[in-house]
Amino acid sequence: MSMPPTPVLETPRLWLRPRAMSDAAASHRRFPRWEIVEFMPNVPWPYPEDGTTRHFEETLGQMARGEKSHWSIWVKDGPDEAVGAISLWPDDGAERDMRGFWLDPDFQGRGLMTEAADRVNDYAIFELGWPHLWLSNLVGNRPSARVKERQGARLVGEETRAYVRGEHTRQVWFLSAEAWRAHRGR
Repeated sequence: MSMPPTPVLETPRLWLRPRAMSDAAASHRRFPRWEIVEFMPNVPWPYPEDGTTRHFEETLGQMARGEKSHWSIWVKDGPDEAVGAISLWPDDGAERDMRGFWLDPDFQGRGLMTEAADRVNDYAIFELGWPHLWLSNLVGNRPSARVKERQGARLVGEETRAYVRGEHTRQVWFLSAEAWRAHRGR
């Protein structure tokens, strides 16, 4: 399944803008922190000086090829730069993961990531017509798990995966379109 061009999405407090190379400098200042990176797969650590540039080149290529959508998260009443990111990709039948995100710790604890994830779920289910979302997080990443719990996703299993901090267990969640519609009152 090919993704359409990544649209701008809006919430009451956020702009989700398609990733652009102009966001790389802010991302490089905000992302390479252990409290973010420790919960992610496939991130080199220590984070290399060119890590953000390489990552942005890869993700911009994915967007151009219609493989994934990547957004930079901007807080409407916040700094004039991105403070996080959220991504969405089609179900490949094997990975059991279709959305990923991170947020600068200075902006956590305000419900901003739930707001961003809710908007991306709306896009996937209401606008793209997807029947479900597979979601995952490292067992120790309670804030990420809470986002999924608040969204009505159902924990369906655990599996071992390689993360920056080694082999660990990730939780796998399933969110059906029916459950999301009920959650959103539609």
